[in-house]
Amino acid sequence: PMGEAAVPELDAVLGGGGWDVGVSLEGPPEPSCPVRLGRNACYVVLAVLFDEEERVLLVQEAKPECRGKWYLPAGRMEPGESIVGAMRREVKEESGLECEPLTLLVLEERGPAWIRFVFLARPTGGTLKTPEEADAESLQATWWAGDPCALPLRALDILPLLDLAARYRRSPPHPPTLPQELPCAHVCLRLLVTFANASGDLWVLLGTAGTPHLPVVACGTSPAEHRGGLRLPVLRLLRGCLRPDPRPGPLGLLGLQHRAGGAHGVCFNVVLSLADGNRRDAPPELCSPAFCWWHVEEESLRGRILQRCQGAATVPVRS
Repeated sequence: PMGEAAVPELDAVLGGGGWDVGVSLEGPPEPSCPVRLGRNACYVVLAVLFDEEERVLLVQEAKPECRGKWYLPAGRMEPGESIVGAMRREVKEESGLECEPLTLLVLEERGPAWIRFVFLARPTGGTLKTPEEADAESLQATWWAGDPCALPLRALDILPLLDLAARYRRSPPHPPTLPQELPCAHVCLRLLVTFANASGDLWVLLGTAGTPHLPVVACGTSPAEHRGGLRLPVLRLLRGCLRPDPRPGPLGLLGLQHRAGGAHGVCFNVVLSLADGNRRDAPPELCSPAFCWWHVEEESLRGRILQRCQGAATVPVRS
């Protein structure tokens, strides 16, 4: 059966792994401009760390525009770095500590031109930076046990991140999710689009060009594409192949792929479900031969997909 060819890819993606992006993408032509950090793209890393006493790591900013304010270790990824490597460097430079990532907590985006990777990490060594060691990266670092709002914060956007990190530590809603070392030329999304009826039958949307596969769409580099966010190419693809107009749920991140030292692109493996407003027994009709619905009959695989389709079972994507 056609869908069986996509099972290894599905296994990898559902487990937080990666899969070769390939050279042909679904939807509009590939962006003509390659992704270049510092030119048409900005990747930001941020880390939330706790010590054994449940205190959170905060750093005091040295930048003139926010000097003396407190924030989580964060900064821009540099060309040639891996995403995790950038996070480790920023934590080391700003706090003096070594660390290792535990999971990606949330993906924040303002379109493909600005993406922030928020990690939960744990300290593995080093010593806290003191005021005597102040430099251009930070003035000092501390383990803070009280209410962060008692400090002058650089921005309040870290408060929901701290709450998310604390909840994940109490009861992880999704498996540990970390970047996979696979090359990607563009910012793109691999789509696990699902439809389930009231009886629990499940279908997955597959691309039919070559070996059946999960569709991959590229994010454009124009200003309009940036304003539309990562959801825009998903909607464009679905509206071009489904009738009636689809109503997809929120994006959930299953994993991501990036390789340091080569192209600056990232592939985000995401899952989304189509809403069944008409309580239909079968998925919406397709109007493009480039796609097909695959009925997932194997019970274990069906269960794994349905479990990851739940809102809290994936890394959230916030626009």
